[in-house]
Amino acid sequence: MSTEPEPTEKTEPGTRGAAPEPEGPEGAPGEATDGVAASAGGGEAGVTGGPGDGADASARDSVAESGDAGAGGSAGADESADGASAGGGGTGAAGGEAGEGVSDGPVGGDEPEADAGDSSGVDADGAGKAQLSEAEAELAAQRLERERIARRKAEKQQPVESGTKLSGKAADLLAAVRAVESGAKPVAAVFSEPEPPRRPAQEPVRPRPVSAQATGAGGATGVAGTVGGPAPETVEAVERVLAEGGAPKALASQVAAALGEGADEELRSDPWQLLRVTGVRPEQADGFARELLGAECAPDDERRGRAVTVWLLEQAALAGHTALEMPALTAALAQRGVPDADTAVQSTIAEAEALVFQDALDPTAPEPAEDDEEGAERPVRILVGLERYALAEESLADGLARLINSVPKEDGSAEDWERAAASAEGSAAELIRAVAAGGLVLHTGGQASLTEPAALLTAARGLGLRAWAATHSPLGRDRFSALLQADRQGGTAGSVPSDGAAHEQPRSRPVATVAGLLSGAEGPGRDGDGAFDLDLLVVLDAPQLDVETAALLVESLPDGARLVLGGDPAVLWSAGPGRVFADLLAARICPQVASRRPDPGPLGELVSGIGIGELNQVEAPGKEVVIVPVRDAGEAVHRTVQLVADSVPRALGVPAEETQVITPGHGGAAGTRALNAALKERLNPGPGRFGGFDPGDRVAYSPAPGRTLPGNVVGADVDGLHLTCAGDPVVVPKERVEQSVRHGWALTAHQAVGCRWPAVVAVLPGDATQALSRPWVYTAFGRADRHLSVVQGAEQALPRAVAEIPAKPRTTRLPVLLRTQTPTPG
Repeated sequence: MSTEPEPTEKTEPGTRGAAPEPEGPEGAPGEATDGVAASAGGGEAGVTGGPGDGADASARDSVAESGDAGAGGSAGADESADGASAGGGGTGAAGGEAGEGVSDGPVGGDEPEADAGDSSGVDADGAGKAQLSEAEAELAAQRLERERIARRKAEKQQPVESGTKLSGKAADLLAAVRAVESGAKPVAAVFSEPEPPRRPAQEPVRPRPVSAQATGAGGATGVAGTVGGPAPETVEAVERVLAEGGAPKALASQVAAALGEGADEELRSDPWQLLRVTGVRPEQADGFARELLGAECAPDDERRGRAVTVWLLEQAALAGHTALEMPALTAALAQRGVPDADTAVQSTIAEAEALVFQDALDPTAPEPAEDDEEGAERPVRILVGLERYALAEESLADGLARLINSVPKEDGSAEDWERAAASAEGSAAELIRAVAAGGLVLHTGGQASLTEPAALLTAARGLGLRAWAATHSPLGRDRFSALLQADRQGGTAGSVPSDGAAHEQPRSRPVATVAGLLSGAEGPGRDGDGAFDLDLLVVLDAPQLDVETAALLVESLPDGARLVLGGDPAVLWSAGPGRVFADLLAARICPQVASRRPDPGPLGELVSGIGIGELNQVEAPGKEVVIVPVRDAGEAVHRTVQLVADSVPRALGVPAEETQVITPGHGGAAGTRALNAALKERLNPGPGRFGGFDPGDRVAYSPAPGRTLPGNVVGADVDGLHLTCAGDPVVVPKERVEQSVRHGWALTAHQAVGCRWPAVVAVLPGDATQALSRPWVYTAFGRADRHLSVVQGAEQALPRAVAEIPAKPRTTRLPVLLRTQTPTPG
């Protein structure tokens, strides 16, 4: 690891004007020195120092001279997601954050150019010129008015439009909804950590066969699917009710979709049902209810108590919980102004809008006898949850028990399996033997351990099994496909290709994405019973499985099939509710194989240490790890652009399109919006004609909340915005662009999970230290294959996060269900 390279340039080519220095929020100019200058010599480096350490400002460079270095940092704490998530650029109050951190003039990005009519004067330099005559001023004003009208006409003819002009309370409400949809604000501030929003509800039962055209929220291939929306007359009726209550009509389609037929009458009789729309908060629903109900509106209204209870359970799901303990729920209700929280919960349960559970705190304790005196019952915890997550967890537990208790199909003799295991190396042989003997196996390990499920898949197919693998992202799919090809051709053991080259590999390998497998767009298809037409399924990136997705996968497996869930338990958990992989590891209901193959090189050493809570010093003679100290967010943006556009390509040979920026949040002066605006200005400047995007823009497309597909803009027409994601064409309808597409030069760690790039620039500014945790740092740093630059400005927050801040707990019922439905090993 290294810091402090020699300066090589004083201006930055490609910037506007005479390359003015970017300024931070407090006006401190950023250095125009190089970010990754080539240099010889190695050195020992750590990741523990402060942003400056007394170094001369002129020597602040990134990838050149080696020496002892440190970094500790953090960045904007606005993770939502990553989503995950994550939707399109923020609107309303959130829209103005796109240019923060780079204050010398307009920067291309998510925001279209300002109207000429909004200019404060005829000439931008008018303050330094003589005042115009009255006639000249009149002509200039007329000219500006004609330009404004022409521009408005041109905007109306554009194929993709974004935004809705409202004012007052309606604008505030719409801005809140759009902000949550786009990840502009934390959506789960009520409970635990904010994370990307969950994926849409799916029925946790074995699905029937799905055609390849019905991709919907599925795989990246093909045109983005559209599902039938609410009837136009229903939407119109809801619009009238919303107008009466002062809410924006733009919410009508969401309300109609949430409440179904007769939504207008239901909303009129219970205005707090507006909380069913993602992004609407209780205080906004209260204002809507006051407009509709007048004097009848009261804080102790039973309808309000039920609606707020359901809303709180939804917020808990956004934070990863599948249920809440009763004391936590009633306390949150009291904070939201519900006078009688217990009554509100009981009313919600009575109306079947939530379910109540009693789980034994000590499942090993015997049931009390009937003649025991009162007070001798087993201690229990009372949980309240939404039906969809309760059914998903129960369905998942049932399906896992079926796999464990069923006898695997007779595919290959015991001698054949043993020969395949004997030909493998190390823990790959253990994995093959475990899969031969059981229906469910867990496999843990880092990036290098992917060679072991690859060896398993190759061996299983050699024995005649219909074996498939499924990954979280298309980039991960192509990466694993390339690994299978290398394994088949006798490639170097442990050689895992980078995503920069993996997407060029053919797609004929037995690998799909989880979403594509479920939708039918990828994979082996389904048999006559609706089950997957396979004998063995290896699911990689298993920590990213939420309870609903996991239930769908397990229930789709035929009887006698084998399931392997593999992944790195140290990465960030799923965007949706639950912690399926961690719960299964803790339950110990099936064989577990831990890979003994360490990730190689300085990056592997650094990330492995982070996984156990240690931020170690590593030797990086090849500039594999570089620390770039910064003083403020403005300098962080400036140095990040410099690294991506110039220093990393020049010194390491990694082009800008194969370098990924990762930062903790979307908001803030160094969040994804600010970084993407600055990176677009440098790498692909343009007016943003298509809803803020131009051909060649790097984007992050979210086909469903919590799923992110990196891609590029190809163009736009009447059908919508045309993208290419991992080589697959995607068309995003213009009405969905604002909510589902954002610029993608910079991502959050939740959005980047499941992918890897040749080079990563991790931006850790000092304004979001609370967002840092050990899983976040592990995930962000672990996305780099060859090179990691850490732009850090939070001093000791980074080592403190690694050492002291583990993953925040999630409340789930899966462990209890697994204990009651599966036998204890041995």
